[in-house]
Amino acid sequence: MKKTNIAVFASGGGSGLQAIIDACKSGALDANVCAVISNNSKSMALQRARDAGAPAFHFSAKTIPDPQALAAAMLETLRQANTDIIFLCGYLKKIDASILQAYQGRMYNIHPSLLPKYGGQGMFGIHIHTAVLAAGERETGITIHRVDPEYDTGEIIAQCTVAVEPDDTPETLAARVLAQEHIFLVETLRKHCLRP
Repeated sequence: MKKTNIAVFASGGGSGLQAIIDACKSGALDANVCAVISNNSKSMALQRARDAGAPAFHFSAKTIPDPQALAAAMLETLRQANTDIIFLCGYLKKIDASILQAYQGRMYNIHPSLLPKYGGQGMFGIHIHTAVLAAGERETGITIHRVDPEYDTGEIIAQCTVAVEPDDTPETLAARVLAQEHIFLVETLRKHCLRP
């Protein structure tokens, strides 16, 4: 049976991508990373992809200034890679409608809060954990959801909680959520996202 081809979009460090790569290599996921796309040419995710032998692509307004041409180039890359599903791991750009339509129901995002809390534009990285602590929350967590035209509003597929400790700083909370994120990401991909 053919393995599921996963394209990963990432803007930053790519630690979620690394978790997927490692799980594919170990056999924990019956899948293959067929393409890695980043809007940031200096993204560690692109280096992680190259180190793993996965095709790596930088697509941004710097490489293709026209938004429609940019989306068309990304879509063609996904098609040539025989992409089955797309997973967003810290990808900070809105997805063009043409890509959303082509992969409707097969594009997922991981977000480090219990959506609908602490989602939306500007809610990424340390900003989320700062907001969670400022609100006095006793728990936070991770959400994996389908991608739709807005930030963080798609159908929720799975969530897990992470306790907020009394002495947490945004940095300690971020580190604890991230450690859980990698485990939860692989579990959720296996249970809910790969083809049966």
